[in-house]
Amino acid sequence: MSDLSGEVIDSRYQLTRIVASGGMATIYAALDLRLDRQVAVKVMHPHLAQDEQFVSRFIREAKAAASLSHPNIVAVLDQGWNQGGTPCVFIVMELIEGATLRDYLHEQGALPVERALQLITPVASALAAAHRLGIVHRDIKPENILVSKEGRIKIADFGLARGALLGNTMTAESSVILGSVSYLSPEQVQRGVSDARSDVYSLGIVLFELLTGQKPYQGEDPVQIAIRHVNDRVPAPSSLNSNISPEVDDLVLKATNIDPDKRPRDAGELQELLRALSEKLDPKRRQLSLELDLPPLPINSNTKESKNRNRKTTQKEETVAKKEKTTPTKKSATSPRVKRNRRIAAGLAITLGVLAWYLVVGPGSKVVVPSLAGLTTNQAKSQLEDLGLNLDITNEEFSEDIPEGKVISSEPAGGGRVDPNGTVAVTVSRGKERYAVPNLQGLKIEVAENLLKDNKLVLGEVVEEFSTEFPKGFIMRSAPTAGERIKRDSQVNIFVSKGIEQIGVSSYKGKSGEQALNELTEAGFEVDTKYIFSEDLPIGAVISQSPASGELDKGSKITLLVSKGSEFVFIPNIFSLTQAKAVATLKDLELKVVVKSVGNKKTKVVTNVAPKVGTKVKRGSTVTITVG
Repeated sequence: MSDLSGEVIDSRYQLTRIVASGGMATIYAALDLRLDRQVAVKVMHPHLAQDEQFVSRFIREAKAAASLSHPNIVAVLDQGWNQGGTPCVFIVMELIEGATLRDYLHEQGALPVERALQLITPVASALAAAHRLGIVHRDIKPENILVSKEGRIKIADFGLARGALLGNTMTAESSVILGSVSYLSPEQVQRGVSDARSDVYSLGIVLFELLTGQKPYQGEDPVQIAIRHVNDRVPAPSSLNSNISPEVDDLVLKATNIDPDKRPRDAGELQELLRALSEKLDPKRRQLSLELDLPPLPINSNTKESKNRNRKTTQKEETVAKKEKTTPTKKSATSPRVKRNRRIAAGLAITLGVLAWYLVVGPGSKVVVPSLAGLTTNQAKSQLEDLGLNLDITNEEFSEDIPEGKVISSEPAGGGRVDPNGTVAVTVSRGKERYAVPNLQGLKIEVAENLLKDNKLVLGEVVEEFSTEFPKGFIMRSAPTAGERIKRDSQVNIFVSKGIEQIGVSSYKGKSGEQALNELTEAGFEVDTKYIFSEDLPIGAVISQSPASGELDKGSKITLLVSKGSEFVFIPNIFSLTQAKAVATLKDLELKVVVKSVGNKKTKVVTNVAPKVGTKVKRGSTVTITVG
């Protein structure tokens, strides 16, 4: 086909340069002179424009993509026939500056698992949107997946798409020939049938190629490759790349199972599996014991021997005193020996007296208290009872060191003395002083502060965040969380709702519906797109939006009315066409056809059309053709 760069198609689209070219059409970058925007125009090769099947497929591609509204599907803006200048059939699409996934693979080779999942998940999301509308792409391959310069993934080329919205005029044989054999599902090769599970199979093959850098089956003969898809099970990616985990293998093998019933039922289910796999790939305390175990000190006791010795000494002293008392006093000098004995006797008497006091009424008569610190109350009570002493718990205190229920201290302390059958007072630990954080969710700040104070805690930092769940000024959560036990006077930070975030929205009237969808979705709005006829705006342009421009709550719903193009069409010139071609042409214009046959000719052509050629009628109107 000759280069049409520089020409103006349909008095509106000025072709500037060739972007890509294939066996069916050439894609040009173009300028929309009416809306002053860059677009892509796909122009069918002239020699195919005479083939009803190819023209039908070309129109089907426009209808398939136009019926879908998804950020990862190339938007179709217009479709038509160039009446002035070079005759051609064309489709107008959004212009994606970038490269195909095939180019990306040639440059990067095998990709890490995380990057491969990042690339394949948007494709699954776009296919899920198509499958929900009953549309099957049937030609998923790297060449039909675009990667924009901004990194946005887009699916293109719905030329083989089928579904309730599009009709089913393609034959099984032509679909197999047109589809890329390396990505065809076994049921497409064997029976020429396909559904959403066929797209899942093709996407599984693309994921295999992203992970390994090559297709599962190599060879120059397409027939042999197709047969292998039917008879052989796709190998595990880890057989070519040992860095791939079993979970990734399982997902690829499930998506490419020969039996369609064992695959995910559609791209939506595959998308959930991809999300779960991504989350799966993306993925302490010592207890201090201060138990003390000191043995109790030995206790002194009075013996019979010491008592007898004391008794004899006392009797001896009394005898000496009596003798001294009855003996008349003599004024005679005392010998040194007598003086020495007297001193010895006096010292001995004093020593015996002190010892008697110590053992009878002094400290020697008391029981030594063992160390009780670190013992449980039962252990402490048992030890004291063995010594004839009693235990009295006089106080309970918090302790960071001594576990709950164990003795912190005693009075007297270990080593002190008490009277026999006396009582030892102990202080027992209540454990670490901790207070549970109360549930503050749904409270006002003032109420929460008082509640924290009642629980011996302090209000910490107040962080404000937008929320669609909690009204403005109410607490959403706390840190530490409710129920967690923390030290006395610890700070509790709270997160308070700022209410629903307000976002400014501009008017998209007259702009691309795809642009409006992408921008509003990215801004956090729920977008409901409805398509109606419009005589003023081209296909894909926004007719109106509700609510209109202004400040709106993030997450709120915005309804877009998008143009389906004119409700009217012109009766084409179908004279001399065969009945089949004439009927197909009229049905592509969404017209009903009544055929009147006259004569006995074997090959009949159109001899009359009513309403007449060039008449402007509504889509869905009935056209009567006479063939003979």
